[in-house]
Amino acid sequence: MECFDVHTHVQFPAYDADREEVIRRAKAAGVKMIAVGTQAASSEAAIVLSRAFPGEVWATVGFHPNHTSSAWYHDSKEQGGGVRETFDGALMERLARESEVVAIGECGLDYFRLPLDGDEAIKEKEEQRKVFREHISLAQKLGKPLMLHCRPSGKTDDAYEDLLQLIIDNQKITIPKILHFYVGSLEMTKKFLEAGFYFTLGGVITFTHDYDEMVKLLPIDRILLETDAPYVAPAPHRGKRNEPSFILETARKVAELKGLEYDTVLRSTAKNTRTLFGI
Repeated sequence: MECFDVHTHVQFPAYDADREEVIRRAKAAGVKMIAVGTQAASSEAAIVLSRAFPGEVWATVGFHPNHTSSAWYHDSKEQGGGVRETFDGALMERLARESEVVAIGECGLDYFRLPLDGDEAIKEKEEQRKVFREHISLAQKLGKPLMLHCRPSGKTDDAYEDLLQLIIDNQKITIPKILHFYVGSLEMTKKFLEAGFYFTLGGVITFTHDYDEMVKLLPIDRILLETDAPYVAPAPHRGKRNEPSFILETARKVAELKGLEYDTVLRSTAKNTRTLFGI
């Protein structure tokens, strides 16, 4: 039975030594994947990879909110070089028009490394919002879903609240809105459900009980599965580099928490994926 990892980064340098082996292991496990771009270089690499593995890998194009910030740092798992990219809307649109691209993102808001308050915080948040609005416009223009990244500053829902308000303020949005690696509060989850969002669940739900009630609340027709590989490997792979074949552990945990058959979770999330992304 097929399963989809809707948010992975197998095009990143973290897989340069064994990328084909990782994809073969995923295929053997019945796992197909969407390689998610975080800037122009990784978006283009995702497209190249999807062309090398048609019917197994698809791509997204986006600019991660951390790359708009002065708090940017070089993640060697993501980038081979240490030069910060700047957002280029024209280039992003050119890449997004490729047939292998099934969504726009990851894009959104990330307050985790920003100053908590003051003029600098206001400036950084507005720059993130500006770039996010361009992604929203591009997604609407091309009729492709939004793959959303949203990370609050701490234990509050601040970034989630701001992202939801930006979506609500833009009345023209008709494309699907997918919250990647969702870990919001129950109150926030109810707001997003009411607004029609979809949610991807990752490996974190396998090694903490913090999100059990949130997973139970989500209807199965709003759930997708992801690894966010190479990050946050699920139990029993904690401490290892994550990879798409590990997604099955997350599927098992979703089945356990929701009291569903494992096969039901695979079928439902695969159907959701194919419907939302037009795969």
